[in-house]
Amino acid sequence: MGPDSTPSTDETQNAPIAVCEQNIDWRETERGTQFSFRRKQLGAAAGGRDIGCSLYEVPPGKRPWPTHYHEGNEEAVYVLAGSGTLHTREGASNLALEPGAYVALPAGADYVRQVENDGDEPLRYLAISTMNHPDVTVYPDSDKVGVFCGAAPGGDKSERTFHDYFPRDATVGYWDGEPTEGEPTGEE
Repeated sequence: MGPDSTPSTDETQNAPIAVCEQNIDWRETERGTQFSFRRKQLGAAAGGRDIGCSLYEVPPGKRPWPTHYHEGNEEAVYVLAGSGTLHTREGASNLALEPGAYVALPAGADYVRQVENDGDEPLRYLAISTMNHPDVTVYPDSDKVGVFCGAAPGGDKSERTFHDYFPRDATVGYWDGEPTEGEPTGEE
């Protein structure tokens, strides 16, 4: 293909896409008096599949999400501006968030987290994550779990085949509700 040629559809379908955050609209979320943030999903806008990246802006005195951890996805936080605290699991030190700070948050209960802007200016950071599904997100403060199938948390909701939240104690036996009358009751 020469320099004056127009690329074919096949050639452009899998080409990288550069996005500029100034050209992406903020999506704003506010819940009660404690939670508020603005978000730009950079990874999705650039056509990312396996790695998500969002720009977050959290106002002073607010938190973007409840305390949680993921069983199937790793996340990371890179602070661009402002200051705050990354609250961690009981028995571990909370971490100061300031410009240039990078925190890796692997999957699992040892990496429970919650970001809080306890500074005077908006806290701006990049949240980077793997986009694995299915994923289970655990919320220890409210003792619930979220289940995500078909698209990871933060992924395209229209692709989700199942997504809901449940109390952690909402358990039933494997065979409960199944048509097992007159059959052996052994565990399998």
